[in-house]
Amino acid sequence: MSTTITVSPARAELYAKAARHLSRRCPALKGLIKQVGPCTWLPMSDDPFTVLVRCVIYQQISTKAAKSIFDRLAAACGGLPIPRDRLAALAEADYKTCGVSGPKQRTLRAVLDHVAANPDILPGIEDRAEAELRPQLTAIKGIGNWSVDMFLMFGLGRSDVLPVGDLGLRAGVKRLYGLDELPSPAELLERAEAWKPYRSVATWYFWRNAGPVPQSGQGG
Repeated sequence: MSTTITVSPARAELYAKAARHLSRRCPALKGLIKQVGPCTWLPMSDDPFTVLVRCVIYQQISTKAAKSIFDRLAAACGGLPIPRDRLAALAEADYKTCGVSGPKQRTLRAVLDHVAANPDILPGIEDRAEAELRPQLTAIKGIGNWSVDMFLMFGLGRSDVLPVGDLGLRAGVKRLYGLDELPSPAELLERAEAWKPYRSVATWYFWRNAGPVPQSGQGG
């Protein structure tokens, strides 16, 4: 998912505005932003189905491992965007060769079944409100709120998503604010009130402070 493509002027302007807002609202974030530098987060341009497949593969494993597995899976399907029929045609042995675990195989098949049974779910999804979109996606077995958060951020480029269940974000908040324990989802929501309407950008800075972030341009 990493790339050397640079951020578009419109995105760069958005991120600069977000950085100014976050710096004004939170002195601790101001220091973090200064240390990390400009945000280079790049929402993907693949089709929504491919975004959903990526989100499944990236669940609960390292970025490096997920990228390797996804790249092998995409190659097995003939490249990007991933054709649904090619993914559906893969046998268990094919998935294993790509490194896709049994539970993720089942989730991918659930995605395929759900998309086939609900042909209106993906067309126009980029314009759907989060409150409408989230229950539509979490209805898929194996797709939870974290996966929807990643879909909203990396797939649709929404700038005000807060993945309260993300361990990397919670660990970053704990370090930056000197907390004794990882913040609970409720505590994170309360602290992140000051970050609105750029909670996705703030999240990216916490992730980037810990290491490379998927789908980021030069310097990310």
